[in-house]
Amino acid sequence: MTDKQRILLIDNEEGLCRMMEQVLLDSGYLVRAYTSPVKAMEEFSAAAWDLVITDIKMPGMTGLEVLQRVKEKCRDLPVIIITAYATVEMSIQALRKGAYDMLTKPFEPDELVFRVKNALQQAQLTEENRELRREIEEKLQFDNIIGSSGALRNVLDKVAKVAGRDTSILITGESGTGKELIAQAVHIHSNRKEGRFMAVNCGGLPESILESELFGYRKGAFTGAAENRQGLLEAADGGTLFLDEVGNLPMNVQKTLLRFLQEKEFRRVGDTNSTRVDVRIISATNADLKEGVRTGTFREDLYYRLNVVNLHLPPLRDRIDDIPLLAAHFIHLQNQKFGTAVKAFERDAMQILCTFEWPGNIRQLRNVIEACMAMEASDYISLDTLGQVIDLPEGRIVPATVQAGPVLSDDLPFTEALERFERDLLRDLLKKHGGAVDSAAREAGMNVATLYRKIKRYGLKKEEYAD
Repeated sequence: MTDKQRILLIDNEEGLCRMMEQVLLDSGYLVRAYTSPVKAMEEFSAAAWDLVITDIKMPGMTGLEVLQRVKEKCRDLPVIIITAYATVEMSIQALRKGAYDMLTKPFEPDELVFRVKNALQQAQLTEENRELRREIEEKLQFDNIIGSSGALRNVLDKVAKVAGRDTSILITGESGTGKELIAQAVHIHSNRKEGRFMAVNCGGLPESILESELFGYRKGAFTGAAENRQGLLEAADGGTLFLDEVGNLPMNVQKTLLRFLQEKEFRRVGDTNSTRVDVRIISATNADLKEGVRTGTFREDLYYRLNVVNLHLPPLRDRIDDIPLLAAHFIHLQNQKFGTAVKAFERDAMQILCTFEWPGNIRQLRNVIEACMAMEASDYISLDTLGQVIDLPEGRIVPATVQAGPVLSDDLPFTEALERFERDLLRDLLKKHGGAVDSAAREAGMNVATLYRKIKRYGLKKEEYAD
């Protein structure tokens, strides 16, 4: 069995067909060439091929008809259309029918190889994305918690052990790491799962409102208290109350909460009678509560009552293996929400995602993906699109060659000076990379096909720079 990728080639111009076949064979691909599109489609089996290349104007069957036949049998099989008569209308029609790319005659062999390589890489990305989705479905033990890294698995293993024990839990970790999701997972896997899960952000409400929100109040307790009101503790009776940003609790609320944890009862604001409820408390913080105890802003006795079990969530930068899974998950959610069909990040963009520091953690990653998908017009999120949302490493934005390269001349019209600058830059890049167009394009931050066009435009010969 061979690991070589398989290409079906169709072109009724026999000389060109044989030339392309030989170029692709020399590049390490398995190729079968047809000069008859009808015969090619009669013998076509989607499982036998990784890529189809077809001319667009052929007797008996056009390239667009070939494209349609291929897509009917395998929607994800990439197809490259070759044409000598490319128009905007034709390109749009081909892309709408599912063509991956269009190659205009005449073209250089290297450009053909590049287009083929790129199409096969994108097809592989699609398959990898499917694998990620399967991995998500197979590896998740907790709904909505995405990941399979060792750091996350350790946390989830601990959740599975402590969920059934009715003790207080303190979840620590940086902002955006998913502390509320972990609290929900504890609730769902506990004996309280039939009860309610109530959550409150202790840092998001003024002191007076927070106290009323948690414990409720009696009619007439303060101006505007026109009737008795139940607080979150009563609403969560039989279930779980999640206190996010618990380090921001005012001291008087800390005192009332401590009494509840000790006695399982509390008093509504303005009430003289105690209310008894059965509620499990799970709290979370991104602050150092020990430092709060030391400085006197957080009660030491309350700290130990809340921190019976500690679950610490690792930051996203320590969960690199989970980033592709999370990205696939958020892309899927956005596609469902907006009816889009974005498949994945391009490979170089995914590499940036996996090396980015993510100070805002999972929340930031989700927002970045949402922004990228709002701007991306193709099936794959490119590095250029990602660069509009986050700060890329410096070398990815402005290549060193550009910074140290020629400058525009004040003695020439701007357009002419710009062209001279670009021509000199491309010559320097080709010289630096021994005529390797793909490497030169990568450093310039330019699409390889674009670089080929500019090489032709400026009359450069990459062979002159080959090692």
